[in-house]
Amino acid sequence: MDQDAHIVDLETRLTYQEAALQELNDVIVRQQKMLDSLGAQLESVRQQMRAQAQFDVLPTSQEPPPPHY
Repeated sequence: MDQDAHIVDLETRLTYQEAALQELNDVIVRQQKMLDSLGAQLESVRQQMRAQAQFDVLPTSQEPPPPHY
């Protein structure tokens, strides 16, 4: 293989590697956006759970029986 062919081969490999790196970067960006969204949803659920926990709930032994008893 002469030097020109070798250089073309290296340039071709570099082009494919750059494309692969860009694809990987795009995947990482999408995953980070998804993680951010999931984190926000989780925080929202936590806040809802805290709000629900503020209501007084009697222990099961002190709950009145349901109407069908």
